[in-house]
Amino acid sequence: MATQQDAITRATFDDVILPIYAPAEFIPVKGKGSRVWDQQGKEYVDFAGGIAVTALGHCHPALVETLKTQGETLWHTSNVFTNEPALRLARKLIDATFAERVVFMNSGTEANETAFKLARFYASTRHSPYKTKIIAFHHAFHGRSLFTVSVGGQPKYSDGFGPKPADIIHVPFNDLHAVKAVMDDHTCAVVVEPIQGEGGVTAASPEFLKGLRELCDQHDALLVFDEVQCGMGRCGELFAYMHYGVTPDILTSAKALGGGFPISAMLTTHEIASVFHAGSHGSTYGGNPLACAVAGTAFDIINTPDVLSGVNEKRQLFVKHLQQIGEKFDLFSDIRGMGLLVGAELKAAYKGRARDFLYAAADAGVMVLNAGPDVMRFAPSLVIDEQDINEGMNRFAAAVAKVVNG
Repeated sequence: MATQQDAITRATFDDVILPIYAPAEFIPVKGKGSRVWDQQGKEYVDFAGGIAVTALGHCHPALVETLKTQGETLWHTSNVFTNEPALRLARKLIDATFAERVVFMNSGTEANETAFKLARFYASTRHSPYKTKIIAFHHAFHGRSLFTVSVGGQPKYSDGFGPKPADIIHVPFNDLHAVKAVMDDHTCAVVVEPIQGEGGVTAASPEFLKGLRELCDQHDALLVFDEVQCGMGRCGELFAYMHYGVTPDILTSAKALGGGFPISAMLTTHEIASVFHAGSHGSTYGGNPLACAVAGTAFDIINTPDVLSGVNEKRQLFVKHLQQIGEKFDLFSDIRGMGLLVGAELKAAYKGRARDFLYAAADAGVMVLNAGPDVMRFAPSLVIDEQDINEGMNRFAAAVAKVVNG
């Protein structure tokens, strides 16, 4: 039997962790800015950002200082009491967005679960108990609870867990006619990612989101934007809905909200929030002082002209490098996404091999992501500097050469 004194290696994972992940062979042990080091001291440039989470890089000094200060002040109260960091963060979010009410949870899954429950409860309370249909989209991803994974449009994540929540319809993304065909007065909500992240880094067209807004208004349905991955500065605006000029009724945020500390939020209007009452929903840890304090500092840094305007400037550099790599190796059929959520789709000759490029990149000293088997995904720090982008892309190019040339 292994003991705590045994060396911690990648093999330890297979001994002690539930087999629901397939992590890389190396174990990161330290991070600073957009650089990470493993157990052997090897350095990596981080283009993965913890899947769009570490929006200010690793161990940002302002976040570290806030965590230390709050860690010596107050950690947890439960929701029997409120706390100052939660109230401050809620005020910041409300002042900066369409929202009039906020509730804090711990993950994107929980924020979306809250949103979907609220949408159905609002419809049944304000309209009809039969107004329960949720319209969502193929290839969407909304979380891993049974409700959220069922609303998500990827059966590989939801099949095999028994009966799924009923009255959820999936149609093609960016296809307004398909939505019109299933939209009716029994629809309580349309749930959409302005940019599908796990589904291939595909952005919604402006016409599509505007059309969804009009259809929801016509049918007294709520428009729910899942901005867990694409929000909090990732697209060059604080939230993606601002880029599109389409205001949802409910918005969810997580990932970058805490800059790496687990926290999520659901934002909505007073009218919609008012159907909930004490006991309708809850979370033991949601809105805890530690998470809210760190998120408040992250918010103050991200929601600045310098950071937000810099996102698209950095995107241009990423796209330039990817275009050069694509042309040199005849690799990519499309480079898409928005801001610093970048997707590069592999050409037919390399379909299904995204993980091969991901592993080769790790060997070359750069951390990247995939979005399905055919798309390379890049979600780096929003404040990554030009030197790190250039160095990381040089390493990625070397990795691509190794895969392409066998």
